[in-house]
Amino acid sequence: MSRQHDEQMIALAGLFQSVSLVEQIARRGMVAQNSYETSIASLFVSDPQLTEDVFGGVHDLPYNLGLGLKQLKELVENSSRRFNPEVMRYALSLIQLERKLDARPEMLQEIGSRLDQLAEKARYFAAEQQSGETSGTAVFDHPSIYTHSNVIAGIAALYQDTLSTFSQRIQVGGDPRYLQNSENAARIRALLLAGIRATILWRQVGGKRWHLFFFRSRVRPSLKRVLEHQ
Repeated sequence: MSRQHDEQMIALAGLFQSVSLVEQIARRGMVAQNSYETSIASLFVSDPQLTEDVFGGVHDLPYNLGLGLKQLKELVENSSRRFNPEVMRYALSLIQLERKLDARPEMLQEIGSRLDQLAEKARYFAAEQQSGETSGTAVFDHPSIYTHSNVIAGIAALYQDTLSTFSQRIQVGGDPRYLQNSENAARIRALLLAGIRATILWRQVGGKRWHLFFFRSRVRPSLKRVLEHQ
């Protein structure tokens, strides 16, 4: 079961990275670009060979998912009472929201279709700005193209048209100076969708809500294996 546990841990790290970035934008208005690019780019990895490929591959995983892995390590090593309550609230809310999405296959199909269109848009903008050809390349060859402001706006609109229509909505708290900024609001919605993508991945590799009751025993060995490869 260790491989399955490793995959579940990676998906959870993706989830916690996305929601940690949400919290950072809401509180400080800024995030580490690499972590941000990794979370957003994960939305466009549609046919991974390995779970690690969703976040850039085995070799780059400790770097690309460094923030999410750090969050899991804090949860494993310290009491959850000392863990950032906003980050935990967002993560648990996305796990609940993903269950509602799973019951709406037509919405899932719409999300997939519109992400494909946004991927084409991202490659178009990149081709305009660069002399090199970017179409047809792997997502993590050029992860920065997916954080173009127009692409982020498109992801945010997709989130609003789909997940925001559920009665259960995620209320993001923070500094009004940052939350009222339209670009920050778009980045937050895009990251929430990235968190949903990580939660879907967690379900796909066998993650279940009751596993969270045995969180430390399930995550600790897998986390140790991944971090040892840094």
